[in-house]
Amino acid sequence: MTGPDPAVAAVRGAVRAALADLPRGSLVLVACSGGADSTALAAGAAFVGPRGGLRVGAVVVDHGLQQGSEEVAERAALTCRELGLGPVDVVRVLVVAAGGPEAAARTARYAALEDSARAHGAAAVLLGHTRDDQAETVLLALARGSGARSLAGMPARRGVLRRPLLDLRRVDTERACAAQGLAVWHDPTNQSGPGAPRRSEVRHRVLPLLEEVLGPGVTEALARTADQLREDADHLDAAAHALLDEARVDEARVDQACGDGAHGGHGGAAGLDPEVLLRAPAALRRRVLRVACLEAGVPAGSLHRVHVLAVEALVVAWRGQGPVALPGGGEARRRCGRLTVTGPARPG
Repeated sequence: MTGPDPAVAAVRGAVRAALADLPRGSLVLVACSGGADSTALAAGAAFVGPRGGLRVGAVVVDHGLQQGSEEVAERAALTCRELGLGPVDVVRVLVVAAGGPEAAARTARYAALEDSARAHGAAAVLLGHTRDDQAETVLLALARGSGARSLAGMPARRGVLRRPLLDLRRVDTERACAAQGLAVWHDPTNQSGPGAPRRSEVRHRVLPLLEEVLGPGVTEALARTADQLREDADHLDAAAHALLDEARVDEARVDQACGDGAHGGHGGAAGLDPEVLLRAPAALRRRVLRVACLEAGVPAGSLHRVHVLAVEALVVAWRGQGPVALPGGGEARRRCGRLTVTGPARPG
């Protein structure tokens, strides 16, 4: 008896491994756009899930950014239903272009997926990102001058989200769809040309050029780099949170000792002992300061290395200088022997 096409088997094996820890009866949702990656994932989950005692549904997010997006979403939903998935939600989201249309669409999409998971009590939401997507993510982060956490790419798991196909190539998902006779949607924004998203340009121009100049295997190498950096970043993040807990001081007591309550109108305040931070290696100290800024309410998308280094100067090069302005209206200052980080002021 002939088995399934190797690409179909690879997708099913990846899905099976990603869901192995879920108890029988759990509901899994597949995020399906109708493209080859998510359609192959939906077909793999439809095969694997019931055999493992799992229920499998789908969520189709309509970003409303292209003409005819409603029809595309409905076709994707129909494909999922024909595969036997249920429930199948079609969710239309409002994309607010703050931070750029790609980032805004991603934020809206993930929020919709997590909302659907909560509404249905789903144990996991499966995303169709492949090794090619991982390589593109690493290159884009590298071009922005991002740190190790961004260069670590997309994790296989984060909260309710899971990415079973990160070890497979896009060609595998396309072959899996063809072998099963599944019609797929080809997103016109994924083509190279004037006005195309940067990710599309990386996909169609940059990566092929790198393969031509450096030889085959660039995609795999970039993905391996992401894997290694993620291990390092996870370790450093854990150490940073431990150091942050050690460095914390009671900010209310600092206010009382200084004879003021200047931070009552802010969104958050973090008080840290500079002496504890000064003893730490620079890489760890900077991670702590970034986390402190984020905890205080400084917007993550606006917080850059230059801001963290300016705050660090209050620890390592303290000469009585004034406060450091932070994005969103927050600030960091050193007073009464403590480093205080405050977030944006609360409305009213």
